[in-house]
Amino acid sequence: MKFVFLSGSKVGTKTRTALNYAQHVLAEKYPAVEATMIDLGEYDVVFSDGRNYLEYQGDTGVVVQAIMNADAIVIGTPIFQASIPGTLKNVFDLLPENALRDKVASMIVTAGSSKHYLVAEHQLKPILAYMKAQIVQTYVFIEEQDFYRKEIVNDDVLFRMDRLIDDTVLLAETYLKLHEQKEAEYGF
Repeated sequence: MKFVFLSGSKVGTKTRTALNYAQHVLAEKYPAVEATMIDLGEYDVVFSDGRNYLEYQGDTGVVVQAIMNADAIVIGTPIFQASIPGTLKNVFDLLPENALRDKVASMIVTAGSSKHYLVAEHQLKPILAYMKAQIVQTYVFIEEQDFYRKEIVNDDVLFRMDRLIDDTVLLAETYLKLHEQKEAEYGF
């Protein structure tokens, strides 16, 4: 099984800190799962221009191919100006409409205050649903106060992140098994 951890911003450290923890939990609990970290701050991704995703080269091609080859995607996003970052939205724009079909998607959201809690519900979940992802319904929302010196210091947040990884793996394994059973029905 292949996981991609997608840090959806070019700036800031909190989202990457949270994804690093989540990736560590995955490695500890599920060592057989292959995981890749994609931090958009480390890639030079071009703006979507309507081409087929297979035509993109360089960093853009690496990012879209990693997502297309994944079984599950853990999306980390900060909330800026009451919205997801344009860099993250651009990644979705680079992909075809059904790019997330048969993939599981879960979310880790970082924000300066609790006032932005519903941004994921109103902006990110509809995009993932439109792209046909199987969405882990609960997500982890982390506020500014939960961090100290680039570490998560709220034990409840850490517990919820552990649970999110468990739920993501369980849902991904379930869908993989269901697809294997469906393929076996064809008998060729």
